[in-house]
Amino acid sequence: MKSLVRWSATLGLVGTALLASFGTENLKAVALPEQQIMEKLQPVPVFTVTDPQGAPLVATIPNGQNKPQAVAGVFISQKDAQAFVQRLQKEKPDVAKNVQVVPVSLAQIYKLKQENQNKPDGLNFAFIPAQQQVQAAQAITGPSGQQGQSFQGTPLFVARGGAQNGYLTIQENGKSVIPFFFDKEQLQGMVDRFKQQKPDMASTVKVEAVPLEGVIYTLQTKNDQDLNNIVIVPSQEAISFLRTLPAAPSGQNAPQGGQPRR
Repeated sequence: MKSLVRWSATLGLVGTALLASFGTENLKAVALPEQQIMEKLQPVPVFTVTDPQGAPLVATIPNGQNKPQAVAGVFISQKDAQAFVQRLQKEKPDVAKNVQVVPVSLAQIYKLKQENQNKPDGLNFAFIPAQQQVQAAQAITGPSGQQGQSFQGTPLFVARGGAQNGYLTIQENGKSVIPFFFDKEQLQGMVDRFKQQKPDMASTVKVEAVPLEGVIYTLQTKNDQDLNNIVIVPSQEAISFLRTLPAAPSGQNAPQGGQPRR
C-alpha cells in the first residue's frame, strides 16, 4: 500500500546509537494539530482482518451500560492476525473463507476512531498487542516504580537516563527525535550499543514501557513542543512483512469505514 511506504524512514533509527544522547525532554504537558498527529502515525503499520471489500470483521460486545457495541480488532503483529484467521477457519469456516489480513496505517485507524467516537452506533477499535511484548512490559519497572504489574494497553518501549532522567534522543536528518519502540528487543539493542559507547552513562539508563493509547492521548491533549520529536518505530516483523508486499494502487486503503462484517 502506498500509504505505508514511508515507514522505512524510521528503520534507520535502530542503527544510530552512536549519535544518541539524553535530552531534557520529559513530555511535560495546545495539543498537536490533527494533521501533525496523522503524519506521526502514518508510517506505523498495523493489521486488520477484513472482507474483500475492506470492511473490517467486528465482534458485538456489551459496553459499560450493557448495550451492544461493534468492535474491530487491530493487531500489532501480522503473525497474531494470521493466527486469529487460522482459528476462525476452524471455528467459523463460513466466515473465515471471506476474510483476509490487511496492513493499514495507524493513522487510518486513528482517523476512523475519531470519526466514530461520537456516533451512538459507531465502530470501535481494540488494539491487540503481541503477548511477548506485554510480558516484557510487565517485567520491567515502569514510570510509577512498580514492577511485575499487569500492563494495561499496547506497550511502547522508551529509554531514559542522564543527569536529568531525560528521554533518549537520536539525531535523524539533523533533528533530535525521541524513539518509541513496539519491540523491546529493538530498543535494548540500541541501548546496549549506547552503553558501550558511553560507559560513564550506562548506570543511568532505564527502559520504560508506556501504553500506545496513552502516547496518542498525550499527542491530542498536551501542549509541549517536544511532542513533535516523538517517533514511533514499527516492529521489525511489521517492516519485514511489508517489504514482501507489492504496492497497491493509489487511493486503496483498508479498513474502510462503511459496512463492517460481523
